[in-house]
Amino acid sequence: MTASEPFRIALTGGIASGKSTVADLFAALGIPVIDTDVIARQVVEPGQPALAEIVTAFGPDVLDEDRRLDRRRMRERIFSDPAARQRLEAILHPAIREAMERQSREAGGPYQLLVIPLLAEGRRRDHVDRVLVVDVPEELQVERLMGRDRVSREQALASLQAQATRAERIAIADDVVRNTVQVDELRDKIAELHRKYLDFATAKHR
Repeated sequence: MTASEPFRIALTGGIASGKSTVADLFAALGIPVIDTDVIARQVVEPGQPALAEIVTAFGPDVLDEDRRLDRRRMRERIFSDPAARQRLEAILHPAIREAMERQSREAGGPYQLLVIPLLAEGRRRDHVDRVLVVDVPEELQVERLMGRDRVSREQALASLQAQATRAERIAIADDVVRNTVQVDELRDKIAELHRKYLDFATAKHR
């Protein structure tokens, strides 16, 4: 990154850790939030080049009756097929990265928050200045997943096992938010980090 680029914090964490809650608290402070999960849905909308590439790679049966990507069918297709998952990622990751960079250039702000759930899995952080990890005990993740997605304990555990471990995420963190507290306490923690990030951003551009 050059000094003219915005100070960027990657927000990451395991499934059902509360990343959206933390991101919303930063957004309430006026900080631009760029969410790669949202971008991942945008780049496969009808008419987008990435969707055409997916159809070429996997066939038209990955589309639903409205010619949109059938996410459930796609997930089933790649779940037990590492090669298929790699083909899909080779299509999606560059498209997501390009869109993220474009949105970042347009977003402005004193600093920016980039929500990147799979940052630890990708093992890259050259495009951000700092990493903030939302951390919760794995048992709480399981409970939240079962309630949120109405899945069995076994399915919830399988979702966790498909991601980086809690220790792997902590290992890449510059800052950690323990999302096991009441919302007021969480808000205070975010306000504290906000002040720190403003100082970092000012120092970067001084």
